[in-house]
Amino acid sequence: MENRRQFLKAAGLGAAALAAAPVLSAASKPRKDNSLETKYIIPKGEALPITGTFLDEISHDIPHQNWGEAEWDKDFAAMKAIGIDTVIDIRCGYRKFITYPSKYLLGKGAYMPSVDLIDMFCRLAQKYGMKFWLGLYDSGKYWDTGDMSYEVESNKYVIDEIWENYGSKYDSFGGWYISGEISRATKGAIESFRTMGRQCKEVSGGLPTFISPWIDGKKAVAAAGGKLTKDDGVSVAQHEKEWNEIFDGIHEFVDACAFQDGHIDYDELDAFFTVNKKLADRYGMQCWTNAETFDRDMPIRFFPIKFDKLRMKLEAAKRCGYDKAITFEFSHFLSPNSAYLQAGHLYDRYKEYFNIK
Repeated sequence: MENRRQFLKAAGLGAAALAAAPVLSAASKPRKDNSLETKYIIPKGEALPITGTFLDEISHDIPHQNWGEAEWDKDFAAMKAIGIDTVIDIRCGYRKFITYPSKYLLGKGAYMPSVDLIDMFCRLAQKYGMKFWLGLYDSGKYWDTGDMSYEVESNKYVIDEIWENYGSKYDSFGGWYISGEISRATKGAIESFRTMGRQCKEVSGGLPTFISPWIDGKKAVAAAGGKLTKDDGVSVAQHEKEWNEIFDGIHEFVDACAFQDGHIDYDELDAFFTVNKKLADRYGMQCWTNAETFDRDMPIRFFPIKFDKLRMKLEAAKRCGYDKAITFEFSHFLSPNSAYLQAGHLYDRYKEYFNIK
């Protein structure tokens, strides 16, 4: 026993000595200011900065981080630190899962949530001087049938309920996201966007609305499939033709369009972005980009994107005169608080590139 005590004591003293006097090679010694600086070989900051993010709390293809209010508060602070001024709940419900205790949706068989996330997001947005936009309910029927008109019925009640419970209560409530995601001329889309957009504006005294469709490019493949690309991506000309018709039908009640940027290749960005901006200008709409911060080019879905890919997309948005960049989605893919270690590194690279201290 005595020998064992002596051994443990000696071992502890030895470890303490090593910890107190680490040996650094010349290559690993820190500089006098105790920092290392990434040496960029491209111009820094020549891109449209991200000023908005979705809040993905009702998802079907990325994992929940199971955050409570303390974790969300910390993440809102990290968003604020890089200039984010807009947060968008991506959808207030998806099928039976909902973000707030909706009397209407609970009556239709939805599950009771443990926390009122909409109230929490409105309060945190108010605390950090941000605007909160509410994403409408997604019944899932569009994904099952391809018909957007199913989304109108439920949202007739949800829009009124949301405004009464949150919109009229919080100054941070700044707008609406019409959450149906389309890419092409889709059955019921124009009339559905018009109907829901009109109701959002009427109930809230004209607060703005936006949509975030996807471009049917070569990377527009099923997330659950094995392929990363397809051969029949939409042409720029056909994209312009179809979206000219859609914008013509919705522009009275939809103020902005934030096309998802991850379904086309990096050398196609300028061609599609130019068309998107031209169409938005034609119909008096804001042209935003949904700069995806997850990587669609990997066989494992979905991890934080490589910094250079995000940089190229944001640079293209600036070249084409876009009005705002939002992202899907900060908390998982760009946050220093994310469960993904790579997201924190992406946050650091983003700050370096935009000279954010």
